Amino acid sequence: MTDDAASSTSAPPSERPALALPFDVEAIERRPIVTERLVIRPLTADDSDDVWEYQRLPEVLRYIPWPERSRDEAHDHTMRRVGSRLLAEDGDNVHFAIVLAGEPSPGAPGRDRVIGDVMVRVASVEHARLELGWVLHPDFQGRGFAAEATAAVLAFGFDTLHAHRVLAELVAANTASAKLCLRLGMRHEATFVEHEYDRDAGAWLDMAFYAILQREHTAARLAG
Repeated sequence: MTDDAASSTSAPPSERPALALPFDVEAIERRPIVTERLVIRPLTADDSDDVWEYQRLPEVLRYIPWPERSRDEAHDHTMRRVGSRLLAEDGDNVHFAIVLAGEPSPGAPGRDRVIGDVMVRVASVEHARLELGWVLHPDFQGRGFAAEATAAVLAFGFDTLHAHRVLAELVAANTASAKLCLRLGMRHEATFVEHEYDRDAGAWLDMAFYAILQREHTAARLAG
């Protein structure tokens, strides 16, 4: 390829995609994301008992790459996730609690309950790519909470972090999450057969990949 050809296919430096990094979740602590029914804020140590309520369930572990943990182990895991507060480099991740306003926490009746959480991971700084992951307590599924929360975090990824592309990777058999991806406007781009090995189940898993571009997300919002 000649230099002229290369320059004709490359965007000017000022137009190259660029994530708005570094990003500290303190900004969301000060001003949480509020939807019609939910509050989306960084996960905290006080959320550990609520997270345990869904992290311990077999129907949740079926599709989430978490091993079975004791309550103490689960608390330690939550604390590690709480400690992830900065997005700056590839692989960095933060975790947002999905708080249902008016629903008392089982372990702390004076607090609203955390019914799930959403992860944001930097998939590629160079290519302005983010990954989302989510989990919701089964007792609160089927009521649109997952869609409400993930749509808000998806908008955050595009509007605040300036992602060019947001993706989701899930076990292909997880049809509920697959439907949610489509509801978010993501396209099903590929299914990799026997892509990952589940040591606990002793089986290979097919993994499905979904994604949406910033311009597609903007067009969908303008279309209502």
